[in-house]
Amino acid sequence: MSSGIWQRGEEGEGVDGFLITDIRKEVNRAAKLKCNICKKKGASIGCVAPKCKRSYHFPCGVQKECIFQFMEDFRSYCWEHKPVQKFPDKESRGTSQCTICLDLVEQLPIYTVLKSPCCKNAWFHRECLQYQALSAGIFFFRCTVCNNKDKFQKEMLRMGIHIPEKDASWELEENAYQELLQCYQHCDVKRCLCKKGRDYNEPDSKWEIKRCQCCGSRGTHLACSSMKSWEQNWECMECRSIFAKSGNYSKQKKRSLATSEKTDGTTCWLEEPSPKCPRQSRESQRNFLLQSPKIMCQNNLSPCSHLELPASNRVTMSLSPLMSNRNWSLRKKHLRKQRREVSNILKELKLQVNTKTTRLNINAENIWNSALKGFRQRNFSATNTIEIKFTNCKNRSKADTSPASKHCFFQLLMLHLQNSSLFEGSSAKNLSLDFQAVKENLYFEAGKMIAVSLVHGGPSPGFFSKTLFNCLVYGPENVKPALEDVADVNVAQTIKMIKYADSLSSLQSTIHDCYEFLAAAGCLRPITALCDKNMLVNDILIHHVIKRITSPLESFRQGLKTLGVLEKMQMHPDAFSSILCHKPERLSAETICDLFAIHSSSDVNKVEGADFWMSYLQDVESGESVVTLEDILFFVTGSFSIPPVGFDPEPTIKFLHIMHPVRNRLLHCLELPITKTYEQFKNKMEFTIRNTLRVERE
Repeated sequence: MSSGIWQRGEEGEGVDGFLITDIRKEVNRAAKLKCNICKKKGASIGCVAPKCKRSYHFPCGVQKECIFQFMEDFRSYCWEHKPVQKFPDKESRGTSQCTICLDLVEQLPIYTVLKSPCCKNAWFHRECLQYQALSAGIFFFRCTVCNNKDKFQKEMLRMGIHIPEKDASWELEENAYQELLQCYQHCDVKRCLCKKGRDYNEPDSKWEIKRCQCCGSRGTHLACSSMKSWEQNWECMECRSIFAKSGNYSKQKKRSLATSEKTDGTTCWLEEPSPKCPRQSRESQRNFLLQSPKIMCQNNLSPCSHLELPASNRVTMSLSPLMSNRNWSLRKKHLRKQRREVSNILKELKLQVNTKTTRLNINAENIWNSALKGFRQRNFSATNTIEIKFTNCKNRSKADTSPASKHCFFQLLMLHLQNSSLFEGSSAKNLSLDFQAVKENLYFEAGKMIAVSLVHGGPSPGFFSKTLFNCLVYGPENVKPALEDVADVNVAQTIKMIKYADSLSSLQSTIHDCYEFLAAAGCLRPITALCDKNMLVNDILIHHVIKRITSPLESFRQGLKTLGVLEKMQMHPDAFSSILCHKPERLSAETICDLFAIHSSSDVNKVEGADFWMSYLQDVESGESVVTLEDILFFVTGSFSIPPVGFDPEPTIKFLHIMHPVRNRLLHCLELPITKTYEQFKNKMEFTIRNTLRVERE
């Protein structure tokens, strides 16, 4: 950059073509010049503007915001004569997003901000552009919005961005893409049969590893998936789930699944079942068949049902009056089936939770900040049992280890998340773009909290949109958003104007009116026919709903990986969709009946007691009571809804010779009085539940 020296030699002479004698002469010349900025001598750089006699050191010039052009004659300009970018007077001022760091940048003609010459509404931080240029080099440095290279580089060089003549940094790294040359060699089935480990691979034998024919990133030993030859096709669970979701699974050729029968006739479960045919445990199958209250007798009773129950002395009771009032639609039946499946999955994940406790001090009036502080404390572990202490409640001055307190905490937390700035939309919500939340890593914490709530017995969110759920399960690149996913009213209106344009002229006029928006979104495309609007609308939807929130989505996905929840979501998408995209179904008398197991003894008329209980639930459901089914559930468990993982321990009912109903929230046990008439039973139930809940609310 020195003004008095030129590259007079060849590239190999002197210092990169600068001769040693010329360098010494320039040092002697600069020793007589004083820097106009720091007032010290040695200022070898001078402003090239006519009649300007300012000289300065290079570091001083950078600090004073001088411009140094790394091209042609390597000219330098002082702070007064430096080149500036020209902006139209009518151009609006405001803030936009730097497409390199994704932070906000002010649209002002200042030194630290640069505008793209090829995109109307693309702005960058100078520092971001310089880092990008040093990394990308002259061959890959280009506009990050429209990919223009020549026009963009010319303007950036004029404004003092140094673009080195080298290959990109990622191209120069030694063996940077070495892993692409390696074949995947690992057995991923749930139960590997190879004694030498999952990484053992012996070609032309039953221990040869076969890779997924779709993605190639999962594998299995031939023996572990009961494949007789290498020619048989095999897909991993992730690819099989995608096929099932798209409806193409049934069209695939018959192949050997990971679940097969051994030669001796016994069943060998080697991998998770197909998403089309989820495997149910014996317990879940039995619960599916028994649509009636469960009565576990303490004494040996003769079976009073034609169903054989080898695991317990349970007998079934008729619920025909109850069932006659229930005309469930097929959709509700499907959701209930999926929720039973997801309950079994979450119970498996809950086995990770140990007896070591972590206490969270929660302020109910500031649920988010106190929860965030608790989840970020050093000793917090998702595998520990969680205890909740409400610090602002007088009647909860001590740590409450009962499930009720934990239910209350997770319910308040899910409600806060639903209404927070992390999500946008009315009922079915997508992730929003909150720059402050991205900086503070709040999307990760939100995903972590939802995963912990599901496994530890809290409620599910129930407000995910189908688009958000599919992005989490199948990846954003495989999702096509809809207009309903756009929460911004102005953006939605713009999309509608383009979508419903009835002529080419009106379409072009609409595009002209929203040119700045389309340019910022990188959705500008040539429009030559009216049918081009469909691709334009699709581009806008993908940018606004998916690409715009790439960073929040990835953080949210990482949070959901806590305790293995995201992995199970990807393996069982239909089951988890029933709890993440739908609110819990309204409680019914049948649901409460099935939830509680009835304990009885020899001196109690179990049938009459159960009849009073079921009749009371029917009266509550039909509105003939001052309490609701939710009140009954909350009275016993401390929760207004049934959590996806279910209650632990399972709720039970005992009929005893007592005056009034008694609850035990720690054991989820409800002790009911034995009465002579149904009216007495109903009056005692309503008096106890109503007054207890009133006192708790106060």
